[in-house]
Amino acid sequence: MNAKSEVPEFRVDWLKWLIIFGVVLGGVYANSFYATVAPLIRAIAGVVLSGVAVAIALQTAKGSAVWELAKEAKVEIRKVVWPTTQELTQTTLIVVAVVIFVGFILWLLDSGLSWGIKGIIG
Repeated sequence: MNAKSEVPEFRVDWLKWLIIFGVVLGGVYANSFYATVAPLIRAIAGVVLSGVAVAIALQTAKGSAVWELAKEAKVEIRKVVWPTTQELTQTTLIVVAVVIFVGFILWLLDSGLSWGIKGIIG
């Protein structure tokens, strides 16, 4: 098998995106046109049209790339080592202490500069 036959052809992606655009615009128009219909029915129709648009989008080159990225992200998120409650608490307290310390330093710097400017200006 050569490399050309392994790569899927996405020659009609522009047509698929045009169809998606039409489905979305049709859904928006139908939602405003049928404003008197029960909101639940309009919401269900919106979900169905969104599903159709996403299903068509997944058939495009960009859509399949996004789907592959999502699958890879799911695999990577399982590899994350999440902190324990004790580690989370300790880290949070360290961050709060550093923020307070830096805030105090900035307050001192601001007060000193303000005092100096008042002394110069009068």
